[in-house]
Amino acid sequence: MAAGRNQRLKLLILADMFERETDETHGLTVPELIERLERRDVTVERKTLYHDLEELKAFGYDIISQQDGRHVRYHLVSRTFELPELKLLVDAVQSSKFITERKSRELIEKLEGLVSRYDAKYLHRQVLLTGRVKTANEQIYYNVDRLHEAIGENVQVRFHYFRWTREGKKALRRDGAWYQVSPWALLWDDENYYLAAFDPRDGVIKHFRVDKMLDLECLPELRLGEDVWGKRTAANYTRAVFGMHGGEPVRVTLEGENDMAGVLIDRFGQDLILAPLGADRFTAQVEVVPSPHFLGWIIALDGVKITAPESVVERMRETARTLAEQYL
Repeated sequence: MAAGRNQRLKLLILADMFERETDETHGLTVPELIERLERRDVTVERKTLYHDLEELKAFGYDIISQQDGRHVRYHLVSRTFELPELKLLVDAVQSSKFITERKSRELIEKLEGLVSRYDAKYLHRQVLLTGRVKTANEQIYYNVDRLHEAIGENVQVRFHYFRWTREGKKALRRDGAWYQVSPWALLWDDENYYLAAFDPRDGVIKHFRVDKMLDLECLPELRLGEDVWGKRTAANYTRAVFGMHGGEPVRVTLEGENDMAGVLIDRFGQDLILAPLGADRFTAQVEVVPSPHFLGWIIALDGVKITAPESVVERMRETARTLAEQYL
């Protein structure tokens, strides 16, 4: 029997066939395997094919045989990702605002390549979000990668930063001048990526939307602001910051009705201590930046109020007076 042009690729082609054409409920018989190999210009005898299957199993492919009437079908039954796991990943891609429509399609197509063609159709049925707002900045994926690189290599970055005009056009901030900062953490808040970075111009930690960065570059200069960033972690820093407003965290005392306990735990974590205050209420202390977003969040919570410190309570009173003047 003359060898086909792709004979040296036989095992690779056979593995690809199992990955794309079989799963737990769909298998291929030996004649079907031989016919498909021949279509791809690979010749093989039945006896040799059995040996090839054993080699794939020895390499780690979980191939099993099952009796199907008069036929024996071979299936690849386990993969790196299970179908429910990939469905979750597709959900995350489709619902992420910072991933563009084009990149969403590309990522989902790649995820489909991790399952059989039969299971791939189930990945199309995920989260339908009509009119979903998506970013238009294709640079964000490379920006995230470069920022991780800069943090890992302890160097500064520079970039242009833009805002949207009322005409829907990009306008560079600082009249197009570079922003040069020291990146300390990438944060995820309200479906957007933010960079927490030390800005030497003001000597404080600031936040920048990653999807609003253009022309991002890593620089050779070492990072600054370690003393300002201190021993913070991205996790506890995100809990303290609302709406990515910068500032120094303050210990704030909250008082709430018992049925609001879950809301606070969801925001601040299960290690939040809730002290009973009578039979129906509790009190808790949290470290937060008392920004307008935090005050607005408290206003939206029916049954929770700030009781200390007095400076934050007074800011809430001022906010309430401003709202009353605007709407009453």
